[in-house]
Amino acid sequence: MPMRLGSSRPGPLRSGLGATCSARGPAIAPGCRHRPGYSCGRSRKGGAGMPDVVTIGETMLRLSALPGVPLEQAPQLDVHVAGAESNVAIALCRLGTTAGWISRLVDTPLGRRIVNELRGHGVDVSRVLWAPDGRIGIYFLEQGIPPRQHRIIYDRAQSAMALLDPKEVDWGFVRSARLVHLTGITPALSAGCRAATVQAIAEARGARALVCFDVNYRAKLWSADEAKTALGSLLAGVDILISTADDARLLLSHGESAEQLAEQLALRFSAGTVVVTDAGRCAAAQNGQVVSKEGYEVESVDRVGAGDAFAAGFIHGYLTGGLDRALEYAVAVGALKHTYRGDVAWVSKEDLKEFLSGSPRWR
Repeated sequence: MPMRLGSSRPGPLRSGLGATCSARGPAIAPGCRHRPGYSCGRSRKGGAGMPDVVTIGETMLRLSALPGVPLEQAPQLDVHVAGAESNVAIALCRLGTTAGWISRLVDTPLGRRIVNELRGHGVDVSRVLWAPDGRIGIYFLEQGIPPRQHRIIYDRAQSAMALLDPKEVDWGFVRSARLVHLTGITPALSAGCRAATVQAIAEARGARALVCFDVNYRAKLWSADEAKTALGSLLAGVDILISTADDARLLLSHGESAEQLAEQLALRFSAGTVVVTDAGRCAAAQNGQVVSKEGYEVESVDRVGAGDAFAAGFIHGYLTGGLDRALEYAVAVGALKHTYRGDVAWVSKEDLKEFLSGSPRWR
């Protein structure tokens, strides 16, 4: 039985507070290990109700001042649940792809606030690990209005997730997925989180599941040199690699167009599919071919989380229809996220369908 770690010694793990995702998944059975487009004859309900996608990462509480209000002057702060991997899991469930999330939280009202929000969107939170004491991560957001940039202050050191021991994780849950989604944030948190990321990739590959990795470099968590060294081994051979143009230039040490960056990343890391985003547009490299897609003009009320929404749209499209659909969905969901406050993309599959069809509701 999995164990949880307290401040002093391990104790029995309490199971997660939620049930499996209620959203319907793609046509291929959740337990199928084959690549998109391959039919193995398994039913939709293969895999005993396990989610199609599993993510692993820290989710924090975001405390944000109103747009244009400096943190040092803010009379109030809005509270949002925020985490790159959980943002992806939520968006996937809302789009119709089942998703589960693994993390480590403290059993307090704040920890339960996080898990209750994910569960409310249909995310399988049954493998969340609960520490008896400790703290969750928090970040403060000052929303700048152009030309002033956003300002973020992290308060996440020694959080429950940062103290993760890979032995706590239910790796069978990871192996059950069709796709495992990871980001460069998790290995930056601690040695334990880095080891868990390495094991997650190994478990997924051993089970013939796809591995999707979003670089998501955070300069406040580790240096560029540390990131390049660690990510150099983590990214080798991943099935899907997602990166901003800036993060790609960090990994490659030179600057080129999104198309060139995608092609070079694919060669550098032997990745199956590479997607690079750059100022609203994106380029993808796959099987030696490079394609690009323009973005949409948006009037943004909150851009935080748009990259995670893009990743969710890409994964949803990739699992249900391949690269062309993945790019179409990614750009659309990423654009729509700008219209919602908070980190979460509240885009439903109906919203996506109407938006892409040119429905008057979205004109």
